[in-house]
Formats: sequence, C-alpha cells, structure tokens
Amino acid sequence: VQLQASGGGLVQAGGSLGLSCAASGSIISINTMGWYRQTPGKERDLVAAITSGGSTNYADSVKGRFTISRDNAKNTVYLQMNSLKPEDTAVYYCNAEKYYLDYWGQGTQVTVSS
Repeated sequence: VQLQASGGGLVQAGGSLGLSCAASGSIISINTMGWYRQTPGKERDLVAAITSGGSTNYADSVKGRFTISRDNAKNTVYLQMNSLKPEDTAVYYCNAEKYYLDYWGQGTQVTVSS
C-alpha cells in the first residue's frame, strides 16, 4: 500500500486547511484510514480515523473542529481542519491499516501562526 498525502501549509489561527491522502497499490481490504500528527520530540498521535464502513474517531483536542471523510471509490481520505490553533502545528501523517499492519504516507507540514 502506498499513500500519497497532499495539502497542508501555513495558515493563521482561526483559518482552515484541508489534507487529502490517496492510497494505491494493494488497496483491497484496507480497513481504517486516518491522520496522525507529530511535533519534535513527541510521539505520533492520532488525530482522526475512519473505517471502511464510515465510523469515525477523533482526538478530543480536534473534536468539533476537524472532519475526516473517505471516498472508497477513490481510495482517498480527507481531513478538513477548521478553527485552527497554533497548537495544531505539526507534521501530519496519513495512515492506512490493513490486516493489522500499518502503512504510512510521507508527512505534510501544517503550521498555524498566532
């Protein structure tokens, strides 16, 4: 499974950004897709995830501000980020889970200025 992420960038606090991640390769039986983020010196933490059936899970810190969605026909997962805060600044990684194995895309930087 290969994951190609796009989006991210620099935005002022209160603004919005969108991320997308397209899966290719051996995509059959991908279950959960999601987004994680990481800042220097810290662990990579879950931001949001969505199953193939559409069930979602969000980190408490982003509930009500971020929305994850998925287009199974396009094998793509999206993350709409609204009301961004400086503490959302991180490298965001796309993730796909298949048969209990994790696959990762390249990170994309999101920077929120105050």
